[in-house]
Amino acid sequence: MIRNKIMKPSFKIGINISRWRVFKDARNYQILYLASFLIFGITQLNWEISNLQLIVVIGLALITQFLWLKWCEKPLHSLKSALITALGICLILKSASILTLALAVVIAISSKFLIRIKGKHLFNPANFGIIFSLLFIGDAWISPGQWGSNAVFLFTLSVLGGIVLHKVGRLETSVVFLGTLFLFEFGRMYLYQGWEMDVLLHKFSNGTLLLFSFFMITDPMTIPNAKKSRVIWAIILALLTFSLSNFMQIYTAPIWVLFFMTPLTVLLDKVYPAKKFEWLKKSIINN
Repeated sequence: MIRNKIMKPSFKIGINISRWRVFKDARNYQILYLASFLIFGITQLNWEISNLQLIVVIGLALITQFLWLKWCEKPLHSLKSALITALGICLILKSASILTLALAVVIAISSKFLIRIKGKHLFNPANFGIIFSLLFIGDAWISPGQWGSNAVFLFTLSVLGGIVLHKVGRLETSVVFLGTLFLFEFGRMYLYQGWEMDVLLHKFSNGTLLLFSFFMITDPMTIPNAKKSRVIWAIILALLTFSLSNFMQIYTAPIWVLFFMTPLTVLLDKVYPAKKFEWLKKSIINN
């Protein structure tokens, strides 16, 4: 009787820790979020992505991450991050060549281990792989219009993105970016040019812009650590995006601006020091 009473509480504690860890890791929400919209795009929007392309991109992402983790002797729980990168590339980057997509994802994952400062990788992996493909491979492109203009879908994209960011603790980055960009576009299109509000709202009902805002610019591992830094960073990102898209007609401006703003992230981390983000606390990992 005494032995049973001692063993029973330890079993319950183990179950509670396991459940808490599953819900504590925000990457689980990100994976579900991105996978859901990838499935929606393929089944409802008729995206031309073959099963072979999906298998190659996701498989290579996991294999590349696994090999780097073994080489650097790091824990395997970060395989989830590789899956997030692979899903992001599938959602944003387009190419008829499997080789192009394969190279993009290998470069993306490898950049996390090769380009680092003080234990933190500099570039958003998906963004790095996409930019590399656009610059050096001729058959890669981004299609901002692939999402259509379904209001219900875009609303869902925004709401679920907000939930994920609440878990990560980076919601203010998206809010400041979209809010600043909207104010400048409102001033230019509605107040200065006299266009209808429908035109302005249509410009923001872009799945690529929303996905960028709720997924790519909020990567806690590659954006500034301090909250004040993230607010400054998001405002500058919005201003540059506004300028490039309106005055140089670069409609994929946020993707490019994010890439070239990397040095500013390093500077802001020095000006406003803060603790580096961790997906899982060490105490959780060890249980």
